[in-house]
Amino acid sequence: MTCKDFEAQLDAYIDNELPPAVVGEMTEHLDACAACARSHERQLALRRALTQHAPALQAPPGLRASIRQAIRAQIRPAATPRLPEWRWLAAAAVLVGVVAGTWRVATTRARAEALTDALLASHVRSLLGSHLLDVASSDQHTVKPWFNGKLDYSPSVYDLAGRGYPLLGGRLDYVANGAVAALVYGRRQHVISVFLWPAERGPTAGPATVTRQGYHMLHWIAPDYAYWVVSDLGSTELREFTQLLQRADSAAARPDGR
Repeated sequence: MTCKDFEAQLDAYIDNELPPAVVGEMTEHLDACAACARSHERQLALRRALTQHAPALQAPPGLRASIRQAIRAQIRPAATPRLPEWRWLAAAAVLVGVVAGTWRVATTRARAEALTDALLASHVRSLLGSHLLDVASSDQHTVKPWFNGKLDYSPSVYDLAGRGYPLLGGRLDYVANGAVAALVYGRRQHVISVFLWPAERGPTAGPATVTRQGYHMLHWIAPDYAYWVVSDLGSTELREFTQLLQRADSAAARPDGR
């Protein structure tokens, strides 16, 4: 940068009106050129003197009014760009879809939470009160017909005593605004509640595995029923139990029953 270039841009430099690249060049020249440095200092001193001692000038009221009127006359409202109607409709459709999708996800999650809460509460109540069993029997042919006339479906009941999970009986419970079958199995000192209802009746939403307050809950949907299993039994043994139930269901669905 030459001294001539520096002098031409000095006012803009002092007013911080130059782009960063030019400011860098001006600063480098200022550091290297004593003459331009003196010119820069004189300009700064002049501005300080004007700021401190020169009287503030104000335009006469009439002149200010004329200037404002002229400015207003020159200003025109900027035309708002308009999208074609089909684009507005498309944008609205996308927005509605996003809102509806978010609402569905939130609603499904809330229903699943409410269902798991209700099932866990039912299991815990059965342990604390006197409603663990309505029919106490280890015989599946006694427990299954007990539900006749009490439900609009006949729950599947299996004898798993040979695998270490004896049937203790069953009870009628009330979950998600409907009566459901609750089968009760045992494992040492642990109680296992098996809630089941027709899959098409709903609700069936929920995660496959939930752990709350020390209780494990497993959920799956078979061809005929939605199952929920709740117990404080260890998760490994409880998963083994659910696998036995699933195998028994599959065997019962085959024509030969094997």
